Amino acid sequence: MKDIKKVAIAPTATIKEAMQIIDNGAMKIALVTDKNLKLLGTISDGDIRRALLNDISLNDSITNIYNTKPIRAYIDTPVDKLKKLAKHHNILRVPIVDENEKLVALELVEEMDNSLVKPNKAILMVGGLGTRLRPLTDNTPKPMLHVGGKPILETIVERFATYGFINIVMCIGYKSHVIQDYFGDGSKFGVSIEYILEDKRMGTAGALSLLKERPEDPFFVMNGDLLTNVNFEHFCDYHIANHSKGTMCVREYDFQVPFGVVNLKGHNITSIEEKPVHNFFVSAGIYMLDPSCIEMIPQDEFYDMPTLFEKMIEQKEDAISFPLREYWLDIGRIEEYEKANNEYHGVFS
Repeated sequence: MKDIKKVAIAPTATIKEAMQIIDNGAMKIALVTDKNLKLLGTISDGDIRRALLNDISLNDSITNIYNTKPIRAYIDTPVDKLKKLAKHHNILRVPIVDENEKLVALELVEEMDNSLVKPNKAILMVGGLGTRLRPLTDNTPKPMLHVGGKPILETIVERFATYGFINIVMCIGYKSHVIQDYFGDGSKFGVSIEYILEDKRMGTAGALSLLKERPEDPFFVMNGDLLTNVNFEHFCDYHIANHSKGTMCVREYDFQVPFGVVNLKGHNITSIEEKPVHNFFVSAGIYMLDPSCIEMIPQDEFYDMPTLFEKMIEQKEDAISFPLREYWLDIGRIEEYEKANNEYHGVFS
């Protein structure tokens, strides 16, 4: 790195400031240092998302959430040892320090390998009928509706390709020829696309039983009617770092009760809450799965993703959440389709 200071942050900085450095620096990490650039620790996108799940405010200090025992290497560490160090600890960024622990560089493992293409497949569920968007979907599959001057599905493909995930599988059904005619083999879009035709409704997980070959690496599953600028690389790293069987993107959802809620103990009124707001985490329709998950899915049957995650939980497998803090919109109704077109260029331009 030419300017290591761009990813350096003080231990007293706020979570919001760390988030800005991680997002703007494109390094997926911020390096915590003192005023003399002595390395004190690291903070990653995953550290921030775990803090958000624990109701820590963006305005709180990073003091209690950054890693105080970071993996680092010295300036005289040979490249082969650096690669082994990164592989052993399952990390992609290695801070480089001098003999006084002063930060001098941040080594990117993928640049050492000179490859930005990732092996992880992105499996897109694009076979739905889109009944709530009729008449727009009478002749067009919902993922092919235009938002921002192009099909929703094209934006999804472009977002995956941006992060090096170019192996795309599309599970198609309704008006499948429209999708196949537009995307072909994917070469025009810088990706490789294969298709799985669903001749009946299979659910968001059932179609995975139709895969011609079981993926060798963790893979994405995403609904084809979503717009999001989530960092798919962060998501993949988070899944792998947590040794998860299945990782589900979740969104915060607020629901306001439109009445005064009366709390009772027996027949006695203990309190009254006027139109309280309840907060939940809900599925965002984006997942990452270990290849072994396919063995849990029945062959050629309807099977949805919540059922798969319930099965993981029942079998005491690690099923974890990845809280989205980025833009996200499920385009299921006309009003959401209009909202997507109004917001698109402000988010993706």
